[in-house]
Amino acid sequence: MEQDLSKTNNVLIKFENVGKVYKTGQITYEALNNVSLEINEGELVVLLGPSGAGKSTLLNLLGGLDSATSGRIIFAGEDITSFDDKRLGQFRAKDVGIIFQFYNLVPTLTALENVDLIRELGVEIMDPLKALEMVGLGDRKDNFPSQMSGGQQQRVSIARAIVKMPRLLLCDEPTGALDTNTSREVLKLLQDQSRVHGRTVVMVTHNNLFADIADKVIMVKNGTVFDIQKNENPKDADELNW
Repeated sequence: MEQDLSKTNNVLIKFENVGKVYKTGQITYEALNNVSLEINEGELVVLLGPSGAGKSTLLNLLGGLDSATSGRIIFAGEDITSFDDKRLGQFRAKDVGIIFQFYNLVPTLTALENVDLIRELGVEIMDPLKALEMVGLGDRKDNFPSQMSGGQQQRVSIARAIVKMPRLLLCDEPTGALDTNTSREVLKLLQDQSRVHGRTVVMVTHNNLFADIADKVIMVKNGTVFDIQKNENPKDADELNW
C-alpha cells in the first residue's frame, strides 16, 4: 500500500568506489571513475553537470539498467552488483520507476491504458486511475497521447512510473522538452513524490536552477563526483523562476 513517509536519515543507496568502463573494439571509454556517494530514503537528489559528464551513466547504474565495472552499489542493504539477471530484473520491476525526457507513451493506448501497462511487469500496482488523479489527469483518462499536450504526456509518464509504488524514482532530464510553466508543474509533482509520499527521487539535469529544490546536489564532471552539497532549505518548485 502507498505510505506517506517523512524524510529519514536512513541510507537507501550507497556507491562504494564505483567505476564504469565501456569497450568498443579497441576503444575503451571510462564513463565513471571511483564514485562514492550516499542517498537517503525520501531525498530529492539532483545530479548536476554538463553533457558527457557521466550523469546518465550514474542514473543507469542506480536503476540497475547497466552494470558497474568495479565497486559496489548497495540498495536497501543489498549489493545489486551481485545480482544475477533474474534478480536484477525483479529489482527494476518492483523498486525503480523511470521518467525520461521523451515520454515513451504507446500512441495507440489511452492515458489510463498506458499507466495500466505496468501491470504486465507482474508487480503490485495501485489503481491506475488513482495514479492519474495524483498527477491531475483523472479527467483525461480516455485521451490518447496525440490528444494531450507535452506536459500532460509527461504527467502520464509520471503516473506510469509511480503506479507500482517504487522506492526509487529516476528522472532523466524530465523537463527538457517542456516550456517554463509546464516544467515548473512537473518539478512540483516530482518534489511532492519526495515530500509527501517519501519516495527517493533522483533527477539528472544540466540546469543549475534545479539545485535550489533539491535536498542534495551531486555534481558530476569528467566521470567523477567532485562535490556533494546538502540543501537545508530547498525551495518549493513553484518558486523557481527562469
